[in-house]
Amino acid sequence: MATSLVPRSLFRILYLFPTSPFTFNAQSFNPLKFSATRAMSSASTQRLFQLKFDPLTGNSEWVVIEEEVDGVSENTQKPILATTSYLDMLNDATRNRAFREAIDKTILKPCRVLDIGYFSSPVFSLLALKSMKRRCAGTGLLSMMAARAMDSAVGDSKGMVTACESYLPMVKLMKKVLRLNGMERKVKVINKRSDELQFDSDIISRADALVSEILDSELLGEGLIPTLQHAHDKLLVENPLTVPYKATIYGQLVESTYLWKLHDLYNNEAKACDAIHLVPEGMDPIICVKPQQYPLHCDAIAKEVKLLSEPFRVFEFDFWKRPESRAEKELHIKATDGGRVHAVVSWWMLQLDREGTVFYSTAPKWISPPFNIGAGDWCDHWKQCVWFIPDNGVSISKDEQVHICASHDETTFSYHLKAQIPRGEVLQHGDNAENFKLILPPERIAVYGDREWRLAMLTAITNALQGRSPSACMIADDSVFLTLMVACLSKQTLVLSLFPGIRDKGAKYLQAVSYANGISMDSIKVIEKRKSCLTVHDTFEKKVDLLISEPFYYGNDNALPWHNLRFWKERTMLDSVLSDDALIMPSKGILRACFMSLPDLWSSRRGLGTIEGFDHSVTNDTLGACGELPEGQEGPCLAFYIWQCGEYEELSEIFTVMEFDFSKPISPCSGKSQVKVSKAGICHGIALWIDWVMDSKNSIVISTGPDKRYWKQGVKLLANPVAVGARGSADGVECCSAVIEASFDPSTGELDVQHSFL
Repeated sequence: MATSLVPRSLFRILYLFPTSPFTFNAQSFNPLKFSATRAMSSASTQRLFQLKFDPLTGNSEWVVIEEEVDGVSENTQKPILATTSYLDMLNDATRNRAFREAIDKTILKPCRVLDIGYFSSPVFSLLALKSMKRRCAGTGLLSMMAARAMDSAVGDSKGMVTACESYLPMVKLMKKVLRLNGMERKVKVINKRSDELQFDSDIISRADALVSEILDSELLGEGLIPTLQHAHDKLLVENPLTVPYKATIYGQLVESTYLWKLHDLYNNEAKACDAIHLVPEGMDPIICVKPQQYPLHCDAIAKEVKLLSEPFRVFEFDFWKRPESRAEKELHIKATDGGRVHAVVSWWMLQLDREGTVFYSTAPKWISPPFNIGAGDWCDHWKQCVWFIPDNGVSISKDEQVHICASHDETTFSYHLKAQIPRGEVLQHGDNAENFKLILPPERIAVYGDREWRLAMLTAITNALQGRSPSACMIADDSVFLTLMVACLSKQTLVLSLFPGIRDKGAKYLQAVSYANGISMDSIKVIEKRKSCLTVHDTFEKKVDLLISEPFYYGNDNALPWHNLRFWKERTMLDSVLSDDALIMPSKGILRACFMSLPDLWSSRRGLGTIEGFDHSVTNDTLGACGELPEGQEGPCLAFYIWQCGEYEELSEIFTVMEFDFSKPISPCSGKSQVKVSKAGICHGIALWIDWVMDSKNSIVISTGPDKRYWKQGVKLLANPVAVGARGSADGVECCSAVIEASFDPSTGELDVQHSFL
């Protein structure tokens, strides 16, 4: 019942086995600050391995923490669970009610009930770590529902609920919840992976019923299929009772310029004025998104979507029987309107009981019954999914029959229109595309295809090169765009690229596209040595005259905005190879903020009380709930696309909190601002982001604020909402202005934010 990770930036889980050697490669994971723990049992202690990642250096470190079995400190739990979306899941009242109703209808007599999460084999543990997804028995809500249902049932046999949970901090939290609700003797908690359960010692026989919530936005990404396969093979009786009973995947063909821009770089950059070809003609696959579905709050783009078909059924999955690992089917869809199919938007609907009276749906709000039965309010743990149709989509006419091939494996779905011409995987000159291909996030594809952004970068670099001829320019981040642009604009300059995330992939990519961009690879060098160890010998005896960055660090797309101040840290580490008058771009960063109304987001993170009759208040401290934290304790800053956070509204002018001067070495910074409320409303939090000033004249600024869709903002939710503006608060106190203070710690890369209303 645990959720996927809300900021998806501060939490990872890694399973370590004493009998299985494991090598961890930090470069294969997102460069975000996160903690990972895994407990290994011994006679009297639990050993916790905590992985800490420094967002400003990209370095990771394992820390071994020895604790008594019952002595895992609250300090260990808080930084881990406070940044997850357990709260978001548990605050989903529609989901909670649906599971309770279905369990009450299904568990009609005492029986053996199993509550498990995903199939926790080593392989899927690593998949969970890399994809930032995790499901488990969580706080035990479903287990308690099942135990209560059996208490009210009539029967001579004795029932038992077994909850399988492998994550030690969650086990401890679950036991607190069970104890608070008098359920500790009715639910047996086993701190193991589901495939580690042993008959006799853990379970005495196969279970008669399965209650589980192992679903992500795509349905399968949390390991639903292998979980059910293992459960049916090893843990359940034949034809068991299950909640949910089945799930159905639905899809719809749509036209959307926004969705098109998220993946078609070739056609979008053709309209740019800089003559840089990130995707030269004949090399269309060389920069692309990963061929998968992408979770997205599609309601946020509802006004920009043209529907080209009615919803259609894709696949069904019965929880009560063993699923197949793979399937494929051909769909014949009638177009309801003419246009270009840019994407397939998909969602799922659960039928939770056998009779078909209880449903839950993740359908977008534009969908009508019967394809959206059970749809709830905005939540972040489940979104819709988008499958991009390659290139500029496929043109269709009204009433045309569109042929779609839909398929799935154990964890993903895919769709292919029969009208598509297969994309070649062989580049010009006979080179294999896989050797040079760069897989980038959709938002990064959109940025690189954005004419306004490219023009700003072109202007900044052109101005920087006027009147000077740099002997060496260094690209500090993973920007292949800046590398190509500098090489094209200044043929005599040696361009040194660090590529900390894409590494040799970046070098191979440049080699493939250099000819099409009219540059020689002799003028570009990719440096693989650590920045802290660089000398002028590594820069070919040249001092760096121009150090630039977007900044963009591969895999950092889920981080908080100030984690991109990694550029400042690296600029400091590179000081020894910079010339005395080196030009730094961006020249500074400006921390901006705005007080906002965010009712949907705040509600998803609010303190927990009674959930379907079970008290969860004991979880609020550990989960970092809004409104329920001890005095003096602040909730975490979380990373969100604010424009996708349901209802939102700016309540103040955008104001500056502090500035970061990149011409100087990194140092602690602080700032304080007072801002007037410009609109009456209920303030739920503060949005924070960084505007990057690219030139010394402050004329070219790249903003990453809430109106910019391709960057996430940091969100500091208030402990309790505050009524602001002319209307005043409920108790008659009028809040017309606020003060915000912030301090940046370069040793941790973290930002401390404090506020007060006046």
